[in-house]
Amino acid sequence: MAAPTGDERAGDGPILDEHAAENATDDNPTGDAPTGDAPTDDKAAEDGARRSDSGDVFRPVPDRRVTPAGEERLVGATHAEEEPLRPAAAEEDSAPPRSAAVDSTGATPAGESSTGTTGGGRDASEPTGSATTRADTEPVRVDAADGPADARTPESGPAGDEPAPARQVDPERALATVGWRLHPETLREEAPDPAELRRIRDGLTGKLDTALDNRSRARLLSLRAVASRVLGDADDAVADARLALTYAEATGELRRTALARARLAEVLRWRGEYTEADRLFAEANSAELPDRLRALLHEHAGRCCYDQGRLTEACLHFERALDLRRGEDAALNARTLVALDAVAARAARDGFGPAPRGRAEVLGTPRYPVATFDEEQELWGYADADGELVIRHRYAEVQPFHEGLAWVRRPEASRWALIDTTGAALIEANNGYRAVGAFAEGLSWVSMDGKGRWMAVDRTNIVQIPPGYEEVRPFRNGLAAVRQNGGWGAVDHAGEVVVPTRYHGLGTPLADGRHLDGFTEEGLAVVELAGRRGVVDRNGRVRVAPAYPTLVIHPVAFLVATEAGRWGALDRHGDPLIDPVHPGRAAVAAEIDRLLADANPVL
Repeated sequence: MAAPTGDERAGDGPILDEHAAENATDDNPTGDAPTGDAPTDDKAAEDGARRSDSGDVFRPVPDRRVTPAGEERLVGATHAEEEPLRPAAAEEDSAPPRSAAVDSTGATPAGESSTGTTGGGRDASEPTGSATTRADTEPVRVDAADGPADARTPESGPAGDEPAPARQVDPERALATVGWRLHPETLREEAPDPAELRRIRDGLTGKLDTALDNRSRARLLSLRAVASRVLGDADDAVADARLALTYAEATGELRRTALARARLAEVLRWRGEYTEADRLFAEANSAELPDRLRALLHEHAGRCCYDQGRLTEACLHFERALDLRRGEDAALNARTLVALDAVAARAARDGFGPAPRGRAEVLGTPRYPVATFDEEQELWGYADADGELVIRHRYAEVQPFHEGLAWVRRPEASRWALIDTTGAALIEANNGYRAVGAFAEGLSWVSMDGKGRWMAVDRTNIVQIPPGYEEVRPFRNGLAAVRQNGGWGAVDHAGEVVVPTRYHGLGTPLADGRHLDGFTEEGLAVVELAGRRGVVDRNGRVRVAPAYPTLVIHPVAFLVATEAGRWGALDRHGDPLIDPVHPGRAAVAAEIDRLLADANPVL
């Protein structure tokens, strides 16, 4: 079935997020939920509908409330997931708090105050993923996350009065307080009180009955999948996790989708479905995520490799997790010691297993032929991964294979031809392309004169975007940067101008030093106008007006510099987060990292 697109209308069955305009990001500008045909897993859809008893899984009533545009903020949190919840109405117009610690998704740990001098203004958190501090023959108890000491203790009234009713605790917050135990041999979490975990799961089901927006349903379904997995209800867990991923992908949000993928991967790991689990862990672990979250994903991917007997590969994941946290995460250090003890015991018995795989192998990416040069003939050909020649040396110039296609030029020709991995020509040189670009997302930019008037063609040489651009960049995350009449903007696959060609530059520097010729996975790009830089998103909306001499994209913020060379930060709304008082961007990044809470999402 077709995945949800987010561009349907209310009358057709989708829904608006309860904060639709605020949550509208990336390729889902309205934040609409999947329609009745959206879920791709029938079992998941049936199970989600059966257990929520709300009748709103496939065709819920639209929630038409709309709030100002934006994304997650670095803010306070009291709930048990990455979901940034809106504050009460009285807080809507208040200045953002500015000292609350935040987790890797922009949330403070449960129970922590959100007042101070550096931060945003919404309310959310993650259940902690910590599990143990030592290995033993029995599962080891881990301290619970910050939260109520006893959420079920009734509050006593005055002397002689009847006890007040038990305080109702949000199930997401209750999940955050669970003291998970990590079994030292299986490296699987265990609940200290299964009955309490069942009550938490029932509470999540109750919240699902009234949750209509994609964000909430993705969050609640994936958290219910966590509870079902630990309780041993594998079929329910995988059904919820698959449906949660459908909703998460409909939001177009990088971090939310990464968490949904990882939670599904962990369910599949417990079911022994390792190929898909490995792939999902790899897909989830984007370099654009915060290091804290990436470390957690590596840790869980390592446990999946451990289950398969791929112990060297497991150790590489554990090492990468430690490197990302630079040894400063005590809980991660403790869990890694438990995991390494388990690895050592298993290796002594069975050996370290197969050689580690690369990311491309885990993802199932085809291994395309690579260019090879014959110095005697002074011609290029292609060889396979074993070095065997598969396309003989006959070209004066070649490009690498992308998406199974490569542009080549024969010595007697001045124009380029397109071949597949067998060497068969798909586009002949007589089509007249003097300049060509590698295929990306099914399209290649080509020019007849080699100087301009670029157009985009598909592999069958059908023109998808007509000529007219002076400079172009490859498609990335659905958009391509283009220059027309001296101004830079962006177009989509259909050639529609999404970002007007009015900017003097469009490129995206990242906080880790990389530079992208286009948009991030989160759908953001840096634009330049008269020497000032700002941010636009993939829907063409201006997140930050071009006003800063320097701006780079951090996983959870925008780092900006003033004319005086002092650095500060903005949140994803473009609002001030850290005052520009730091001497360099590294100091700002360190300040943001100090604000990140040590709560980890439960996977």
